[in-house]
Amino acid sequence: MSRVYNFSAGPAVLPEEVLRTAQAEMLEYGNSGMSVMEMSHRSKDFEEILFTAEKDLRTLMGIPENYRVLFLQGGGCTQFAMIPMNLMRHKSADYIVTGQWSKKAAQEAKIFGKANVIATSEDRNYSYIPDLSDLNVTPDADYVYICQNETVHGTTIRTLPNTKGKTLVADVSSMFLSEPVDVSKYGIIWGGVQKNVGPAGVTIVIIRDDLITDDVLPFTPTMMKYKTHADSKSLYNTPPCYNIYICGLVFKWLLKLGGTEAMHKINMAKAQLLYDYLDGSKIFHGTVEKKDRSLMNVPFVTGSKELDAEFVAEAEKAGLRNIKGHRSVGGMRASLYNAMPIEGVKALVDFMADFEGRH
Repeated sequence: MSRVYNFSAGPAVLPEEVLRTAQAEMLEYGNSGMSVMEMSHRSKDFEEILFTAEKDLRTLMGIPENYRVLFLQGGGCTQFAMIPMNLMRHKSADYIVTGQWSKKAAQEAKIFGKANVIATSEDRNYSYIPDLSDLNVTPDADYVYICQNETVHGTTIRTLPNTKGKTLVADVSSMFLSEPVDVSKYGIIWGGVQKNVGPAGVTIVIIRDDLITDDVLPFTPTMMKYKTHADSKSLYNTPPCYNIYICGLVFKWLLKLGGTEAMHKINMAKAQLLYDYLDGSKIFHGTVEKKDRSLMNVPFVTGSKELDAEFVAEAEKAGLRNIKGHRSVGGMRASLYNAMPIEGVKALVDFMADFEGRH
């Protein structure tokens, strides 16, 4: 078996240990006589998988008792609509636009009311995080929305915005479980799992109890109400059972490593290795202001489209896969998610040094 180093932004690399466990349990989970893929979501076996996954996630994130954990489907694009449907009771919300995903969320919210962009870094192609310490928050805004780590542009909001008492809603998809987080600072913190947590198909929403209500926009379908899923413990409809099972294995892997604090130290070391090389390189350059750099997604360029393309092609042949930048920005991007071993980052840096020596 020859596994490559997969730098994809998502679906992304999974821990090899988790994949081996899934392989061993593929035909039969426990003493159930069947695969997780075959079992009823109403069975005791699957309920145990679901509730254990929630319990382990609560431990990993220190989720307070007044928050519910929902395992949903539909990805970020569904959350872009679901959030305003459930929260935009005064038809107004504030959005901080720091990249492609927060921009998409703001655009979707305009369908349901006023989506006020109160801060943005679009003026410099989302290469930095604007000052969020004294925002002009809209008086009747129902919430303030951020994408805390922008996967495409490689920026992270390190200091949460001053929302002037308004509910903070955050998309943390590409930094989920990569570092410790104080859940109590958010009204909703959510993420698609296909970057740091599991295979594509699950969206985890952590939502404060007071935001789970029937007081939603009048046309909101039953399936789009957070209350529907909270009341049914994520079992209103058939959930993506196998994907939740994999997420549960990843949670156990993280707990064994020492949780998000231990993971954060590993992630900082990986990112430092690559950023140090970029900062000293004569042909490769990072595209983000140093203070706002993401630990998870590292975009970089040579300044030449032809050289970028040559690098990507050679990297693919060397087993450094999915290093091409997002189609909207070009260049290269290395995603250093939790399951990317430091050996993979070392291999990338060594290859970059070799490439630079030849050019």
